[in-house]
Amino acid sequence: MKKLRIIAALAAVAMAMTFAGCGGASENTASEDTAAPAESADGAEQAADESLQKVLDSGRLILGLDATFEPMGYTNEKDEIVGFDIDVASEVCARMGVELVKEPIDWDTKEQDLAVGRIDCIWNGMSINPSRAEQMNLSDPYMKNAMVFVVPASSEVASMGDLTGKNIAVQNGSSAQEILEASELCTSDSPVSVTAMATNVEALQQLDLGLVDAVFLDSVVANYQITSGGKDYKVLPDGLEEEEYAIGFRKEDQALRDEVQRILCEMKADGKLGEISKAWFGSDITTVEAAQ
Repeated sequence: MKKLRIIAALAAVAMAMTFAGCGGASENTASEDTAAPAESADGAEQAADESLQKVLDSGRLILGLDATFEPMGYTNEKDEIVGFDIDVASEVCARMGVELVKEPIDWDTKEQDLAVGRIDCIWNGMSINPSRAEQMNLSDPYMKNAMVFVVPASSEVASMGDLTGKNIAVQNGSSAQEILEASELCTSDSPVSVTAMATNVEALQQLDLGLVDAVFLDSVVANYQITSGGKDYKVLPDGLEEEEYAIGFRKEDQALRDEVQRILCEMKADGKLGEISKAWFGSDITTVEAAQ
């Protein structure tokens, strides 16, 4: 009897692993999402995962973003929320048959907004880090990113070594802030000063006004500002860390997470994801694996 229980448990684990990636992932259907609840180790029944079905029934997917992260998701001069992530999410929602609702949030409290159900996901160039992986159910990475320093083109600062004693702006509550404050630049005998701003836009405005010496932010944002925004900045050749972007869902919302992931893999395979990337960045810089 004990042996049969062990075999059954191993089979259950194997089934769960099929949801992990694109190549071998099973498509989530409404019948799977509303399957009979599993029995936990202590005998209590767990509620079925209805996260996908709730979105389908409501006809809306509520996407949380800070609406200032150009080019991923931001408010343009027409007061419209646009961006690469927004275009991708719009296509995902179209394929799901639901409306995309763009909900601006405070980036510093994004985890709370997700946990209380104000939004269905966080989708705004969100970097993967251990804290977020612990608090959220993350999608597979869809884009690589590096954390870099930006200074005025006329600045004498040529590398990280020249930043000692300088004032560096960073977005409050961002992974960039965590990385910078944990680096040797802040913990050395001659540390830098860190100015936390509400958004990357405000951090760059501080740089334009000469109130800070550098800004530490995502290379995707920095390069877009230079090439498309016409900003007279230079990116220092050495940064602190490479990262990847992912979409964040509630821990228990596996069905919704898997369906969005499945559609992203489908979009990679049929070329739509690459088309959107080329429109924003000039080439397909996404790292999603195509569905097989």
